[in-house]
Amino acid sequence: MELFWYIVLMTMLTIYIILDGYDFGAGIIHLFFAKTEKDKKAITNAIGPFWDANEVWLIAVGGVLFFAFPTLYAASFSGFYLPLIMILWLLIFRAIGLELRGQIHNKLWETIWDKAFGIASLLLALFFGIALGNVVRGVNLGMVTNGVSAHEPHYFFLPLWNSSFSPHSEHLGIIDWFTILLGIIGVVALTIHGANWIIYKTNSDLNTKLRSVIFKLNFVLLALVIVSLLVWHIIEPKPFHNFIKHPWLWVFPLITFAGLFGLFKVKTFKKDGIGFIFSSLFLFGGLSSTVASIFPKLLPSTNTTNPDLTIYNMAADSYGLAVGLNWFIIAFILVIVYFIIQYKVFKGKMDDVGYGEH
Repeated sequence: MELFWYIVLMTMLTIYIILDGYDFGAGIIHLFFAKTEKDKKAITNAIGPFWDANEVWLIAVGGVLFFAFPTLYAASFSGFYLPLIMILWLLIFRAIGLELRGQIHNKLWETIWDKAFGIASLLLALFFGIALGNVVRGVNLGMVTNGVSAHEPHYFFLPLWNSSFSPHSEHLGIIDWFTILLGIIGVVALTIHGANWIIYKTNSDLNTKLRSVIFKLNFVLLALVIVSLLVWHIIEPKPFHNFIKHPWLWVFPLITFAGLFGLFKVKTFKKDGIGFIFSSLFLFGGLSSTVASIFPKLLPSTNTTNPDLTIYNMAADSYGLAVGLNWFIIAFILVIVYFIIQYKVFKGKMDDVGYGEH
């Protein structure tokens, strides 16, 4: 049952990153490339009917984590307290930026909320990339100093950064050069993803420019991915041990690079949705490859005193996991039906939706 709930948790997280990821990317495009009111409206129309529903998957991830791996939930929400609070405020400002902009038709008012929406989207993409970096790198479980654990084995707390800015420091921070690298990858990848969604859902004058932006950013993304793979050996001495042990796992890196290389043809796609499919494949493959590389770890320990947090030592009682399965099936069916109806109602181009107009 532990493995089942782990797959459920990772599946929900991947769905969230793909769906809400295009919202973040659209916000970044809005911040840097939307110069006219028409362009700005096209972007908000593209995500308007979807963004709040997409965030349901984040809530679902938290719920499943609390239910299936409660000790990990408790440790993570205390250890990552500072960035989680920052993410919460960024989610709030992104939402009110969308909702309040159209309440008053005043240039200053609209500019304030445009910036709130764009900057919050940019920082959310950065922080989620940094979060992935923290999971890959691990944390100092038990707050070990000189081989002595100061707290219980699953406890940790991280400041935003430390003086060394190194992922090899005994007392780590949320931000170091490795996690920043993954944060930048997150920003670039989600910017591409958001641009593909705008192209797919609108006939905006921006679309031609966005294809060029995607093409150029894809070179940046490829370079960053290669660098991240090279430095991964510095963080994890045997980063591909699971892939060597289980060769079928190589399908996930292949999906990642299929999505990445497919995006180089973005200027030639005859159907607007093809680019979005390729960027979704990249995100799916990248996240799946990362998860596969550290399995069965949920949060690695950077010291040898306390063990890694895994799906087996963090899972709830097997009886509770089994009972929860029945309710999960019902809830999952209802969510899928809702999303099918939503995306069917709002299928096609969204130029005339008029989201946020009052």
